Amino acid sequence: MTTQFDLGALLAERGAERYQLHAKHLNHQLPRMLHTIGFDKVYERAEGAYFWDAEGNDYLDMLAGFGVMGLGRHHPVVRRALHDVLDASLADLTRFDCPPLPGLLAERLLAHSPHLDRVFFGNSGTEAVETALKFARRATGKPRILYCEHSFHGLTTGSLSVNGEEGFRDGFAPLLPDTAIPLGDLDALARELRKGDVAALIVEPIQGKGVHEAPPGHLRAAQELLHKHKALLIADEVQTGLGRTGDFYAYQHEGGVEPDLVCVAKALSGGYVPVGATLGKDWIFKKVYSSIDRVLVHSASFGSNAQAMAAGLAVLSVMENEQIVANARATGELLKTRLAALVDKYELLADVRGRGLMIGIEFGRPKSLKLRGRWTMLQAARKGLFAQMVVVPLLQRHRILTQVSGDHLEVIKLIPPLVIGEAEVDRFVEAFTAVMDDAHGGGLMWDFGKTLVKQAVANR
Repeated sequence: MTTQFDLGALLAERGAERYQLHAKHLNHQLPRMLHTIGFDKVYERAEGAYFWDAEGNDYLDMLAGFGVMGLGRHHPVVRRALHDVLDASLADLTRFDCPPLPGLLAERLLAHSPHLDRVFFGNSGTEAVETALKFARRATGKPRILYCEHSFHGLTTGSLSVNGEEGFRDGFAPLLPDTAIPLGDLDALARELRKGDVAALIVEPIQGKGVHEAPPGHLRAAQELLHKHKALLIADEVQTGLGRTGDFYAYQHEGGVEPDLVCVAKALSGGYVPVGATLGKDWIFKKVYSSIDRVLVHSASFGSNAQAMAAGLAVLSVMENEQIVANARATGELLKTRLAALVDKYELLADVRGRGLMIGIEFGRPKSLKLRGRWTMLQAARKGLFAQMVVVPLLQRHRILTQVSGDHLEVIKLIPPLVIGEAEVDRFVEAFTAVMDDAHGGGLMWDFGKTLVKQAVANR
């Protein structure tokens, strides 16, 4: 007997229940939050850097699924690769063979990091970080990992132990005995290294929270200090890697930096199949897998599955053939330059920073008395509300999806698909200018700000 399953019919019948289903069966706070800020849209389809609703209105995506959609949505080359791998009916995940796709993807990834030798494939960014933490401890024989304040490396227990944001850690102790240091502080790094128990420093070359970058030369100097004390440098490129910042890896902006372990994920998936990868030096892998008895000492049930490997190979092919990295560099510079030109025009706009298509827009205390009073009201209720006041009209009035770059931050982070061009830059800058004009003119967005204040007070 054959049971028929019709996905299209199921979605047609139950799709309208999406918010009720989430409220009842999943994270009940998600639909509540979306309703509160007016993000409870219903998107019908997506392609490239755009979504469309049922009425045919287009929405520009400047969020890229938190960086997952590096090539935009439904890139035809990645779709074709997934169709092909499914049609091939491969003998996948037997666990007692050596299929070609993982080796081929590892080879292509390592070509972009010629100082590294081997790859472990998992299923996510946090799993890539977990792998790096374990490998560093095993390779050095030391227990402690250093991480940077305000960093984000994932939410599983090991990666949470090196998460620099207390809001994510709260309520999940005890965690591993790791230690935070300020980003860019070589004295703090040296002080901890002198204790003799540090296995590694894990660092985002550009922090996702707030879009902060270490001072020039810091990564190279940190690497020298770490190696002097027989500790490792781990580069977390889960969000910054694969072209996001205008080079294949963000650490490549600084000459002479050769991390011992590199974590990637997100964009490697093509937006379809979860995948994470930890790249490392040969001697580190040989310390972990030191004998036949330890062949499965670190593994993942779905790691190296054929669909994920095919997606990754297709992504790297597109990146090379369509010059994705060069586009991210050029388009990002155009976007950053045009936004930076607005800093002198708007007193609420404090800074524009970042690299490639990873840009932070920071807001700050205005000088004029009228605006300062409104700013102070928002800050007293909850820091970060003004940035949310900008994000909401960008979506509601201009159909542009963005995000606040972390809790209690007055920063918007732009991480659009790497395939955007001048037309998308024009659309965003024009919309952002209109929103800032409204803010400085005391327009409707301040009424929404009062709603946010009431919500913030109610949630205390």
